[in-house]
Amino acid sequence: MSIVRYGIIGIGNMGSAHAQSLLSEIKGAELTAVCDIREERLKWAEEQLPENVRKYSTPKELFESRNMDAVLICTPHYDHPALAIEAFQHGYHVLVEKPAGVYTKAVQQMNDAAAQSDRKFGIMYNQRTNPLYQKLRDLIQSGELGEIRRTNWIITDWYRSQNYYNSGGWRATWAGEGGGVLLNQDPHQLDLWQWTTGMMPKRIRAFCHFGKYRNIEVEDDVTAYVEYENGATGLFITTTGEAPGTNRFEINGDNGKIVVEDGKLTFWRLRTPEPQFNAEFTGGFGSPECWKCEIPVQDGGEEQHKGILRNFTNAILHDEALLAPGEEGIKGLTLSNAMYLSAWTDNWVELPLDSDLFYEKLMERVKNSTFQKEASETITLNVKGTH
Repeated sequence: MSIVRYGIIGIGNMGSAHAQSLLSEIKGAELTAVCDIREERLKWAEEQLPENVRKYSTPKELFESRNMDAVLICTPHYDHPALAIEAFQHGYHVLVEKPAGVYTKAVQQMNDAAAQSDRKFGIMYNQRTNPLYQKLRDLIQSGELGEIRRTNWIITDWYRSQNYYNSGGWRATWAGEGGGVLLNQDPHQLDLWQWTTGMMPKRIRAFCHFGKYRNIEVEDDVTAYVEYENGATGLFITTTGEAPGTNRFEINGDNGKIVVEDGKLTFWRLRTPEPQFNAEFTGGFGSPECWKCEIPVQDGGEEQHKGILRNFTNAILHDEALLAPGEEGIKGLTLSNAMYLSAWTDNWVELPLDSDLFYEKLMERVKNSTFQKEASETITLNVKGTH
């Protein structure tokens, strides 16, 4: 194989952006097919995409066409696992948009289908292409920071207006989207939280506010506290209702702390590790000598989605290691599922997550929802500059 033929299911916000990238910007890739159940999006495809790109109105038609080697799934979240499983069964490589799904029970089934296939499986965790987070992960995994003691991430710069939520009938509903800020905006950060540190919590306590700032039924403000196996603790704070917001990730360890903010990585490095200083110091008041180190980060943060597309294409053509294996999508989703479950039960949630209990509680909200969304036409938004 010298070129990977891609088919895209769902050419709305993200799907249409990926289609444009695949037309000319990804070496070794070719867009050969698109699919959408909405007539207006197929009309867009007829007008904006080359004639040789085949258009289908159902995933079944696309799968059976054999007109592609890989499928990129860009539909609403609930559909991701089922479509991925069907794609594997038809023998396609699968790249799925984030999040992996809405609940871990379905995502585990997707992972099982991938394991039974010999096809490549990836997820659009495009922030893993960012040199800033790659360097952070390297510093932590190499032991520069020492054992982690605390992780704090304030990610409140996801401002979304009511007009954004009104742009699609499925948005910000339990039945249509399955969640709010945790499931729509935060999957990247929830992934990076565990990917950079190499740690998943052992238990979570979360407080979610539902429709606090906007007329929606899902969460738009969350504060979560986590505890790790080694005794470390963590805090995750997020919302779509504040302006201006903050994006600050701070990790404290035995050898100091690392702060990621404003596109910079700063290492406040202790000359003597804190445990050693504490064991040896006899002066009463005092603290370890600390150096402020501005860590150089190479350019390339603009790769984003295109970086994942290039990597996935090269994985198929040249067996390049996947930067974001699809199987790892369940980790970040486990964190958000646990936060929901903690808020719904007003209690701690232990990991591994009780996926059956979460699914039961989610379906209760879908079934018992009385939320009436304002009637509005579904609008495809320009996602340039978003994650």
